[in-house]
Formats: sequence, structure tokens, C-alpha cells
Amino acid sequence: MTDLRSHVSKGGVSRHETFTPRYGWLKKGYEAAISDGRVFIAQDAIERLGVGKNMVRSIRSWCLAFHLLEPCEGEGKKGVNGALQPTQLGNRLLADDGWDPYLEDLGSLWLLHWQLFVPPIESASWSLAFNHCVLPAFDRKHLARVLVSAAQQYDKLSALSESSFDNDASCLIRMYTGGKVDPTVGIDCPFTQLNIIRTVEESNTFRFVTAEKQTLPSLIFAACCFSYANLTQPNQKTLSLHKIVYEFNSPGVVFKLSEMDAGRLLDDAAAQMQGVDFMESVGNRQLLFNENPIDLFWHALELYYADEEFRGAKK
Repeated sequence: MTDLRSHVSKGGVSRHETFTPRYGWLKKGYEAAISDGRVFIAQDAIERLGVGKNMVRSIRSWCLAFHLLEPCEGEGKKGVNGALQPTQLGNRLLADDGWDPYLEDLGSLWLLHWQLFVPPIESASWSLAFNHCVLPAFDRKHLARVLVSAAQQYDKLSALSESSFDNDASCLIRMYTGGKVDPTVGIDCPFTQLNIIRTVEESNTFRFVTAEKQTLPSLIFAACCFSYANLTQPNQKTLSLHKIVYEFNSPGVVFKLSEMDAGRLLDDAAAQMQGVDFMESVGNRQLLFNENPIDLFWHALELYYADEEFRGAKK
């Protein structure tokens, strides 16, 4: 068993420069890195990407956070000065002939939301917030205090300034609920469509939405479960519903799902995948499979994006 907590302290704070990921940014960053892996540190990066200096750094950070770009071999230790290259997910999702290059489908946004919690973790505060914030309602200051408190469990993070976590709290809330954006840009963050954080009526506070996620496709959820299995127990062929719903950085925690809703999604996904079952075993409900979980991750995504109804909607 691998505990994903050990990866959180390797992540950073406020690398997004307070900007939420905006429409078009991920495709823009992906394509720019294909042309030049050092585009984000180029002297003319502002002109080539068509955004401000801080936004250049933000696009780079979000492309890393969503695992669409990764350091080139041998460049990982160079930090922000290292060259980047597209990942397998980046190519399969965002290439011009890829699954969903302009992120028009909500399933793609759910998949990218999951990537924020997959090592290597770029933005540590997302893991801290989704795992440690149990407040029924919160504002930016409340969430920042949760982040600061949770960060004390991690040596590297505990030394960071409270203002950095305050910036992350603000960015995280705006990423999923909207809010004012730069009027000169006039574009919002696509992740507001997930409705995973909602404004509490007649107040200036927010809450995590734990109700059924009607826009979360079952095959996308199953793919994330296989991703989680690969990260935590790659040599096993079962994954318990309890672990899926309650463990640190598990799909249930990341998507804020109940056992009933997670079970419903897995029932539906298992019916669409050969060699995959979701059933009662030794008194526990478990996901059972006969292939390597990472192979099933890609297979579930291929099934989802090959669906004729999905393809028809893209035409």
C-alpha cells in the first residue's frame, strides 16, 4: 500500500500566480510546449503566448498540475528553468485529433480535476482542502486557516507563509464557483461547471457539494479509480469501495461522493467493461478486475471517448 500523503509536501503553493485555469489556456500551453519545450522561460514568452508575464507562469503551472506537460528527461531538477514536453494524457486529450482538444465535454473537466491529486502534485493546497476541510460552510479566510493547519503535518509546507495559503484558498474557491475575473480578459474558468463547490444562499460563504454528481460520467469515474489503484496498490486486482470513498486523495474524496453514488457509478461502468466487476466480496463491496489498473485506466477512457453519442456531440 502506498500512502499518497507522502507526495503532498513535494507540491508547491501559489504557483498559479492567483490565476484560475481559463478557457483555452491548457491547449495554448500544450501546443506551445510542442513547438518549444522552453517556451515558458523564453524572453519572448509573453508575445508567443499572448498573455502577461504572470499568466505565462500560471499556464505552465496548470499544465503541470493537470499532467498535460511534464519535465523532459534530465530536466526535472532544473525546476522552472527546465524544458517541458507533452505527457501521454496531454497528447491523447489535447492533440488536434485527440479525444477532446478544446475541452468541450464535462467528462474531460472531471478527468482533469482528478489529475490535480495525482503525483507528482503541483498544487498541494488542493489535496489539503479536499481532504481536511470538513466545515459545513467556509469563506476564503476559513479555508486558508484549514490549509495552514493541515500544512503543519508536512515539514516543507509548514514553513510556507500564511499569505501563500490565503492566495490558494482564494484561487481554489474561484476556480469552482466563478467570481470576478480580469475584465480585460473577459473569460472564466471552465471548472465552475463541475459544481463541486457552491455558494451558500444569502451569504458570502461556500460549501463542498456532496450530492450526486450528475455530470460525472461513470467511465471517467472508473478510470480515476483505476488510476488510484495503480498509485496505491498496483499489484492487486481488487479495490474496496471503502478505500475508494474515504482514503486520502481517493476518488470519493476528490469528487465528494457518497458510498451510494460511488457504487452506482461503478455498477454502471463495470457493465460496460469486460473483465471488470463491482460486487460484494467477504462482506465488502469491491471493484474486481483482471488486468493491470493502469491499462484499465486507459481502456476506460478509450471507451468513454469512443462513444458514438459523445463523438456526435462534437461534430
